[in-house]
Amino acid sequence: MIPGEFILRRDEIVCNEGRSTITVSVLNLGDRPIQVGSHFHFYEANSALQFERELAYGMHLNIPSGAAVRFEPGDRKDVELVPFTGTRHVYGLNNKTDGSLDERVVLNTIGKDFEQRESEIKKKETLS
Repeated sequence: MIPGEFILRRDEIVCNEGRSTITVSVLNLGDRPIQVGSHFHFYEANSALQFERELAYGMHLNIPSGAAVRFEPGDRKDVELVPFTGTRHVYGLNNKTDGSLDERVVLNTIGKDFEQRESEIKKKETLS
């Protein structure tokens, strides 16, 4: 073996095998591209992304670690989400859940923030 050498199995690497997943349809209502990383709590994603947020609580994108999904303005994409595992504690991001996902303490009632954002976008579309 050479120092620093990696010896990998030839088998395919399967992520999150056997874990439950859901698919949600996401629409970027904003005027700028939005990227969401692999381990971002999807429930707290940018307010310009329109999707069924309640379904995304406690979940992240089912993509390889370090990867991201980009949503261009006006684009609609279906994405697969998978539940967080381990301690299931989420901190930071948009500071909506700071703590245990299982205790379901949602700070700053995210719905209010996002309803306001959606009404602002609808007003903009009406004025155009």
